Amino acid sequence: MSELKPGDKAPDFTLPADGGRQVSLRELKGKSVVLYFYPKDDTPGCTKEAIGFSEHIDAFEAENTVVIGLSKDTVAKHDKFRDKHELKVMLASDEDGVVTEAYGAWVEKNMYGRKYMGIERCTYLIGPDGVIQKVWRKVKVKGHVEAVLDAVKSA
Repeated sequence: MSELKPGDKAPDFTLPADGGRQVSLRELKGKSVVLYFYPKDDTPGCTKEAIGFSEHIDAFEAENTVVIGLSKDTVAKHDKFRDKHELKVMLASDEDGVVTEAYGAWVEKNMYGRKYMGIERCTYLIGPDGVIQKVWRKVKVKGHVEAVLDAVKSA
């Protein structure tokens, strides 16, 4: 599968989300969407990233932008993660990995010489028209939220 890049139509999805909600890209037309993929709820990097997006949620919303964190964790885990850290971002659950694969976020990883498949930390900025505007791959958490917010403001 070829890697998604700016100018490509974002693959549509409908997924269960925290708080018993459902989120669909089609229903968000007219708004920009920050879709960030992360490996696992309540791990250090993922927690920092979710808290960072939550701390800036008002600035994203002021730019007519919805922020969605996506992992393969269950909705029940997302609810616990959200409540424990008072997160303000929507957390979508992609248990079967279909959306993760469609966005190219399911990759081979290597830790201590052991190869395995997992979610690559990456972020997509999707415009109000459903077209990808910017892609961040192999994200480092420090400074990432600010970089995404800058991109949203200049889009």
